[in-house]
Amino acid sequence: MEQTSKLPLGIQSFEALRADGCLYVDKTVLIYRLVSTTLPYFLSRPRRFGKSLLLSTLKAYFEGKKDLFDGLCIADLEKEWVQYPVLYLDLNAEKYDSVEYLEDILSRNLDKWEDIYGKDERRKTLAGRFEGVIERAYEKTGKRVAVLIDEYDKPMLSAILDEQLSIKIRASLKAFYGVLKSSGQYLRFLFLTGVTKFAQVSVFSDFNHLVDISQADDFASLCGITQNEMLKYFVPELNRLFPKARNEFRRCCRKDGATM
Repeated sequence: MEQTSKLPLGIQSFEALRADGCLYVDKTVLIYRLVSTTLPYFLSRPRRFGKSLLLSTLKAYFEGKKDLFDGLCIADLEKEWVQYPVLYLDLNAEKYDSVEYLEDILSRNLDKWEDIYGKDERRKTLAGRFEGVIERAYEKTGKRVAVLIDEYDKPMLSAILDEQLSIKIRASLKAFYGVLKSSGQYLRFLFLTGVTKFAQVSVFSDFNHLVDISQADDFASLCGITQNEMLKYFVPELNRLFPKARNEFRRCCRKDGATM
């Protein structure tokens, strides 16, 4: 029987996945297309759909960790592997039951970045500190900054049934995210993920320059696993778990026009 792969169950870190020798469904051709531009991107997908792994992969790329990409498509495409300063903000795994809690989360991330790039005591607000970190990261490294925000909308979704809390959280996030537009000259790359785009609320009113690829055909398979990828990467697993069902699956794929 064919040897099955080590599956990355529950692993959302690209670096950990590669270090542990887990199977990785190669999305780096699409990732290379994204990083070859300087456009600000937004991607909406349901929870548990691979958004965090995608951002973790982007983080490793912009940190110049070439060795992690050995054997993947991007290894043949990327020739320079420049290291950029990366500001990675994960808002997914928290419960936002007060605006103070949100601000504490943002402040803790700012503390971490300020430990690396320095702090300006004159900047007191969260937005001001964020703006200062971006500027100093650029000045200190000579490289523009990659900003990656995972589940940008989690605080708003957590407060969606509490109108007063929702208003406060949106106001706080509007100021914080607004920095990303005014600091555009210091940014090499910007990518936000979320479950939905709050297009009609104030958080995006000053932040309307994002390129929304959520329904773009060219990036439809950026997260998740397609039929073709199932048949390419999971042959031993399909043979072991569904020896008869796999033949039916292949037949259905042929009927749908999928390549095998």
